[in-house]
Amino acid sequence: MSKLSIRFFEDEEVRSIWDETESKWWFNVVDIVGILNEQPDYTKAGNYWRWLKRKMIKEENEFVSATHRLKFVAADGKKYLTDALDSAGVVNLAKQFPNNKAMRFLDWFLYSDNTIDGQSKKKAYTLFESNLINDIEIGTVKGLQQIHAYLFGGLYDFAGQIRTLNISKGGFAFAPVMYLKVSLKKIEEMPENTFDEIINKYVEMNVAHPFKEGNGRSTRIWLDLILKKRLQRCVDWSKINKNDYLTAMRKSVTDSTDIKRLVQSALTDKINDREMFMKGIDYSYYYEEKTDIE
Repeated sequence: MSKLSIRFFEDEEVRSIWDETESKWWFNVVDIVGILNEQPDYTKAGNYWRWLKRKMIKEENEFVSATHRLKFVAADGKKYLTDALDSAGVVNLAKQFPNNKAMRFLDWFLYSDNTIDGQSKKKAYTLFESNLINDIEIGTVKGLQQIHAYLFGGLYDFAGQIRTLNISKGGFAFAPVMYLKVSLKKIEEMPENTFDEIINKYVEMNVAHPFKEGNGRSTRIWLDLILKKRLQRCVDWSKINKNDYLTAMRKSVTDSTDIKRLVQSALTDKINDREMFMKGIDYSYYYEEKTDIE
């Protein structure tokens, strides 16, 4: 059980582990209890879960017996055995909390994977699992198109295709279509031998925004592949706060200092680590979820 996932409900983590034998996810119970009981303190949420579990055992609530004990990484970096439930168990658990947040949680939990992002995220996982990631051209526009086509193929009719319309976001206009082809050629030719050069290239590709949708999710994988090839490093995206990242990327149009600092501090040499890649995908998609500051 080494395939991990981190999903986000209203900016709160829900960790899970994939069970190859039974072909299903097991979800961290304390994460979910903390959300449903609106208790951000993990220790207190754990205490509440132990109390609730004893109560339900006395009431002979059968779903409690379905919990598994699995190891999850704690804040101190160590792994501890923690109760986990499968999807059916999570639904039953949520029903123990008759509040509005539990209802919102159930809506999110039951249907989120049917969204374009949910389907694309599964494709991103298999990009690593299938080893297709090793066939992608690194640092080129074609390589970025390959990534985008894989992530969004069958979901967007423009998957892998350079946009033909002008687009903007938050009042910022990305590279005009009439100059896009020339801009992308210049970006492709930018050097990528040092950390600064690689991030400069990444920032310029973000400004170009070559696709109608899905730019951020594609270019973060593109960036990691360049870092892996040139520096034998990749980014541990879980170490970069979402709001810090979004703010730094907005600022990078005129000053790349902050995004360089954030990425530099999150570099790791675990370039072939499955868990690192999976966690990176989870955070990358989380960055794209709407927030109050967007």
